Amino acid sequence: MSIDVNNESGTEVDERAILDIARYALTRMRIHPLSELSVIVVDEDAMEQLHIQWMDLPGPTDVMSFPMDELRPPSKDDEEPPQGLLGDIVLCPEVAKKQGEDAPTQHSMDEELQLLTVHGVLHLLGYDHEEPDEKAEMFGLQAAIVDGWRGERGMTGPSPAPTVS
Repeated sequence: MSIDVNNESGTEVDERAILDIARYALTRMRIHPLSELSVIVVDEDAMEQLHIQWMDLPGPTDVMSFPMDELRPPSKDDEEPPQGLLGDIVLCPEVAKKQGEDAPTQHSMDEELQLLTVHGVLHLLGYDHEEPDEKAEMFGLQAAIVDGWRGERGMTGPSPAPTVS
């Protein structure tokens, strides 16, 4: 799996954890091991520009996903996953920090960025949360991935509650 993490935000983030949780999520979703992903960490101004340009919404957001080859997880256990370029995930640590502080179960900026990385991966794989059933599926899968990753690392407690919209 080729995953690049590029921090352009000026904020110190745990790039290793972002890389590790992205790899864990892609492996768990059975994405081809030669697929490629890019994660870019930007400041609020850059995120706001992307948010306006691509979503026509004001202000910065927490995470945006830009799929390339529209890869999907294999539907059967014996199905060979396709190889390709997943796309880009863009994260904003300043928004993540605020969300972590405002969440019912307060958590760190890095914990929020880990959650947002998984959220972005799932969007790249075609998951969405517009409809209640889609939201339940995506957020359930997101929590399972974050909890599984944290459990493998001996981190205690459940994953942060989803704060992404």
